[in-house]
Amino acid sequence: MASSSGAELLVPGDAGRGGNGGLAGGGWSGDGAPGPAGMPERVYVTGMAVAMCGIVMFFAALVSASIVRRGLGANDWQPLEIPSVLWLNTAILVASSFCLERARRLGSAKDKAGFRHWWSVTTILGLMFVAGQLIAWRQMTAGGLYLTTGPSASFFYVFTAAHGLHLLGGIAALSFVGFGSMERSAESLRRGMATLVVSIYWHFLSALWIFLLLFFVWERYS
Repeated sequence: MASSSGAELLVPGDAGRGGNGGLAGGGWSGDGAPGPAGMPERVYVTGMAVAMCGIVMFFAALVSASIVRRGLGANDWQPLEIPSVLWLNTAILVASSFCLERARRLGSAKDKAGFRHWWSVTTILGLMFVAGQLIAWRQMTAGGLYLTTGPSASFFYVFTAAHGLHLLGGIAALSFVGFGSMERSAESLRRGMATLVVSIYWHFLSALWIFLLLFFVWERYS
């Protein structure tokens, strides 16, 4: 077991193998073993699952509201031309998920340099996605479509802004895990569990964005 100043990258279950155990008081622990504050590590995965369910319910409510508003038959609903940059944004986000998995595999192999490199690439791609969303809004406003232009434009801005805010939270989590000082904090999740939880959230946001893009396409051409 490495000291607190040079803890190795571990994935869930690594620390408990070979009789190594974990640091008492919330350091490196095995899969299912007590983590910070003595809580089993599965609690954090369960917590993330509950959070994702809440996000799904939120966006499901927005989708339902959009469909109902569109079906009212009012003349103010105008199909939107999808900003072309959204397709590039989608490719960037999908690529970021692949990079994230690459980072996790290298972390499992205890390749700290490789882990940090690909984790950093994922973070940069996330920032590029957010920048791309701002470009999409700029394309919208250049075409005379603002938040108050009409209900279809309003829903587009709300959908993309809500997803962007959740993605910023993911970027903050990526930054904390990749560049923070988790090994020196006795109250922090060990890095292996943190990478798992953050990865689940990031892949979820990628899948959510693909769904939203398909929904925009459906609304445009249906």
